[in-house]
Amino acid sequence: MPVPSLCDDDRDALLSAHPLWRLRGDGKAIERTLKFADFNAAFGFMTRVALHADKVDHHPEWCNVYNRVEITLTTHDAGGLSARDAQMAAFIDAAAIAGGAG
Repeated sequence: MPVPSLCDDDRDALLSAHPLWRLRGDGKAIERTLKFADFNAAFGFMTRVALHADKVDHHPEWCNVYNRVEITLTTHDAGGLSARDAQMAAFIDAAAIAGGAG
C-alpha cells in the first residue's frame, strides 16, 4: 500500500523543525552527518536507531566511518519524503543528543 508523500508545506515544516537536516538535491530525501567522540559512541547511536527503526519498520540509509555517521531518510513507498521520515528524524535528533553527537 503506497504511503502518502509530504506536500511542499509539510516538507518545509520538517526542515524547519529539524535544521540539522538538509534536503537532498532531488528533493526526495533528507540527509544529516553526525560526528561522535569515537567509534564506540557512533556505533552505540547506530544501535539505538537500528532498534527503533526495526520497531517502526522504517529504516535509514546510512554509512559509518569511525566516528562519523551519514544518514539519508526517504520513503521508497511514497517516492520521496513522508511522515515516517519526519518521525524518524525526530528520533534520530534525540538519539544524537543522548549519544553526544557534535
